[in-house]
Amino acid sequence: MQNRAEIIDHNFVQRVLGGDLPGPVMRREPQESGPGSALLLQLFESQVMSRQLDLCSRRLQARGESFYTIGSAGHEGNAAIAAAFRPDDMAFLHYRDAAFLLQRARQAGSGNPLWDMLLSFVASSEDPISGGRHKVLGSKPLFVPPQTSTIASHLPKALGTAVSIALAQRLKHAGALPADGVVLCSFGDASANHSTALGAINSASWTGYQKHPLPLVFICEDNGIGISTATPDGWIAASFSARPGLHYLSCDGLDLLDTYRCARQAEQLARRHHRPVFLHMRCVRLLGHAGSDAQSAYLSAAQIEQAEARDPLLHSARLLIELGILRPDQVVALYQNMAAEANEMAERAIRRPRLDSAAAVMASIIPPPRTAVAVDPLAASALETLFARDKTLLAQPQPMARLLNWALAELMATHPEILLMGEDIGPKGGVYNVTGKLCERFGKHRVINTLLDEQSILGLAIGVAHNGFIPIPEIQFLAYVHNAEDQIRGEAASLSFFSNGQYSNPMVIRIAGLGYQKGFGGHFHNDNSLAVFRDIPGLILACPSNGRDAVEMLREAVRLAREEARVVVFIEPIALYMARDFLEVGDARWSFSYVPAARSTPIPLGHIGLEGEGRELAIISYGNGYYLSRQAAHDLAAQGIALRLIDLRWLVPLPADAILDAVRDCETVLIVDECRSSGSTSEALVTLLVERLKNPPRLKRLCAQDSFIALGPAATATLPSRAAIREAALALLG
Repeated sequence: MQNRAEIIDHNFVQRVLGGDLPGPVMRREPQESGPGSALLLQLFESQVMSRQLDLCSRRLQARGESFYTIGSAGHEGNAAIAAAFRPDDMAFLHYRDAAFLLQRARQAGSGNPLWDMLLSFVASSEDPISGGRHKVLGSKPLFVPPQTSTIASHLPKALGTAVSIALAQRLKHAGALPADGVVLCSFGDASANHSTALGAINSASWTGYQKHPLPLVFICEDNGIGISTATPDGWIAASFSARPGLHYLSCDGLDLLDTYRCARQAEQLARRHHRPVFLHMRCVRLLGHAGSDAQSAYLSAAQIEQAEARDPLLHSARLLIELGILRPDQVVALYQNMAAEANEMAERAIRRPRLDSAAAVMASIIPPPRTAVAVDPLAASALETLFARDKTLLAQPQPMARLLNWALAELMATHPEILLMGEDIGPKGGVYNVTGKLCERFGKHRVINTLLDEQSILGLAIGVAHNGFIPIPEIQFLAYVHNAEDQIRGEAASLSFFSNGQYSNPMVIRIAGLGYQKGFGGHFHNDNSLAVFRDIPGLILACPSNGRDAVEMLREAVRLAREEARVVVFIEPIALYMARDFLEVGDARWSFSYVPAARSTPIPLGHIGLEGEGRELAIISYGNGYYLSRQAAHDLAAQGIALRLIDLRWLVPLPADAILDAVRDCETVLIVDECRSSGSTSEALVTLLVERLKNPPRLKRLCAQDSFIALGPAATATLPSRAAIREAALALLG
């Protein structure tokens, strides 16, 4: 019994030879502004190539040689969209856009796209985009960053990339994208309902409504169904045709002429007028959602056959025959020759090497170092100008918030490619005034007030990084990151892995967080869990405990982004922002002088803080926990206990060797973790000491309770305290 792929393959040949082609039989000449005969033939060849890849992949899967069968069958009209744009217009593609990528490669004369995609299908390590890690549509030379199983998570960064083009011109930044470039982003009709898509489209409307330049084209490929759930007729047009600031266009994706005409109109609106466009391409889905999808479970035989009767390749064949470009037998010959070529290449592709070790798989998690232009620290005269109004304050020790503000100012003055973005960070200076005066100093195009949408903030950051900027986005509170954590995990941190190190998203994500804010906000403003960041390969997590370290660690974070293309999450303990005193009110021992970069002592990634030399007890902590541990250590030292304190500073990756060296000769170790007992860094620390030390010391953890944080006087009830640390240490010592 034939499967649906074999039926579609057979039907194409028989219907072309039999003249049983869909649509009205009417002779149409290519319009003057439309594709000529040569381009129409090339578009059809790209469509056929895409179809043969789908059919070939399914045959290989049945043999266990191909590993991904979400195909493009029914969406091949997007080849005409590719032809309407330039090969250097960055494109974030839907997983059904093989014809688009094939056409772009042919446009650019780049490599052998059929061979390249087959290598991806069979997960060969020679796959030029992912190195065999995933079947993705992507190409560095073709300006197509890879997406994996995209639902809608790529829309925010497409928006950010489009924003970056105008920013680069305004700021005279020599970015990676052309000054007259356009950004494309394609997705399905079901994905258009995802909150990430709606947030990005709303942000584009918000931007376009204010007439800010945004050369962006959203391409909604509407096949009427999301896996098994039908999209209501007319839903996409009803939802997006009247959005303010967003120009809506619609085309028949089964008709190459109509699709090309509409795409050219979108291109002109975006490139010449810098307007965001929503291009609605109606199409059809063939062969189900994927190879494992039994669409007969939710569609009737009549519905399946009705969709197959609308095959876009049949429509294109009719067009070429009507225009006299090819005879029916030539159409079939082209189709069958392409099948033979794909099958022959596939037999060679399955013999190419594949990833064969954990080391090979993980080689691209951390991106390769970048060539960053060396920049000298600001001269004394430039610093004096920068901080002219802060001269009196600079002469005095200051708390963390103000020191971070000055560090950001010096970094922005030193590196013009740094951009800040976040809620209320502009004239207001953020909730805690950490970005105060920066907008005044550097302008609203470098200190960008965003919508109240964390997905858009992080998407903007990812996007501008594609154009050579170094973004420092701010998430207002740690709990808010959960609204958009996939932008970090699924987009920014995974890009190097899925592109074999060819693409990266360098950035420093500043987040105000952790607990100990008394009487303010409850659990949504006092979030004491960092577990989400500990589960992201390649990410760096930093958490300073004092203003002096915060300055140096922020500088190191920016260096890591600039020179090593890393994604760094920088947690700033809110309760320590304005902490000035250590043991007594007025002692000012937790205030520090600002040291400019030219005279600073760097704190490189992996360097811990170490206080004291006692062997009787070591306390390991970070952030607020370290501050409280220092206070408890004062009490313990008064009782004659010889101890040392370790400030982790860098939580991911853990500075394992430095920690082991610091506690190797200690009799007991107390781990103080202000995050919750389950899923906290303390678990990794215990494992490290037990597994790596030949004679582990006596160990004890003191963590926050597995609870959300309450409001008011109970805000610290579930958290470690100075007294609790002291008592835990004494109990451990016996």
